[in-house]
Amino acid sequence: MRTLQGKSVVITGAASGIGEALAHASAARGARLLLADIDALGLDRVVSSLKAVGIECSGLVTDTGNEAAIYALAQEAQVRLGGADVVINNAGVGLLAPVDKLRTTDAQWLMNINFWGVVHGCQAFIPQLRQRPDAVLVNISSIFAMVSVPTQSIYNASKAAVRGFSDALREELQSSGIGVLCVHPGGIKTNIVNRARITDVSMVADTDQEMRDNFERLARTTPQQAAMVIIRAIESRKNRVLIGADATFMDLVFRLFPSHASHWFSNMGQWMRHRAAAKARTTQSRDKTV
Repeated sequence: MRTLQGKSVVITGAASGIGEALAHASAARGARLLLADIDALGLDRVVSSLKAVGIECSGLVTDTGNEAAIYALAQEAQVRLGGADVVINNAGVGLLAPVDKLRTTDAQWLMNINFWGVVHGCQAFIPQLRQRPDAVLVNISSIFAMVSVPTQSIYNASKAAVRGFSDALREELQSSGIGVLCVHPGGIKTNIVNRARITDVSMVADTDQEMRDNFERLARTTPQQAAMVIIRAIESRKNRVLIGADATFMDLVFRLFPSHASHWFSNMGQWMRHRAAAKARTTQSRDKTV
């Protein structure tokens, strides 16, 4: 078993959601922390809360869509922690737009964070990880690396790219002692949809708010639960981990029926949408007659 006791852990996207939960879970295991996020206020809140209970923790405001900023984070890890033992490339954003309405600037924004942020996070930290025994890179992908849904083509592409990149990197680092863990969450109760860039959701919902409500209803896993799955996967030296019953089910369907899984889940989403709308209409009608 790998231990985080006394280890130096760097986490991007640490101001909220899974990243914040990972910071607390790593601290509980005795880790020393360097946290990064573009959200300065949120990052300060998380760092302050950990310092208040005696955790060795510092933060650096970092735009993970900027290559130079990630290399600056790696330099800070070397200065503040003497180098990283564990790097968790967690920062990610959402984008909802049909392909025919997709803005190139939005697609580049997402890919710079979700994919290139992971690539640069690995490149920047590998030199110092090579100097640490039992080091590990953790790259957050998604179940959407396997199953694709309408309006999220670029998000799907970014997470599939993280998966492919991580698998290749793992093979390249076989002799180095650096582990590579690729994480595939299902629906996690975070703010990613609330903060996503939205162009047109008409294929999956009638309004932006309905889409957000649907996500909130379907996302059953908390960030804290997700963080514990990731921490345990790090400790047990796993190469791949799924998070949530939904991710496990979707992965199984994808493995059994790779040519049909995306179509089936898209149709299931439409069925659930229409069912919820019918239920809402029935409730409204009942209320009017009371």
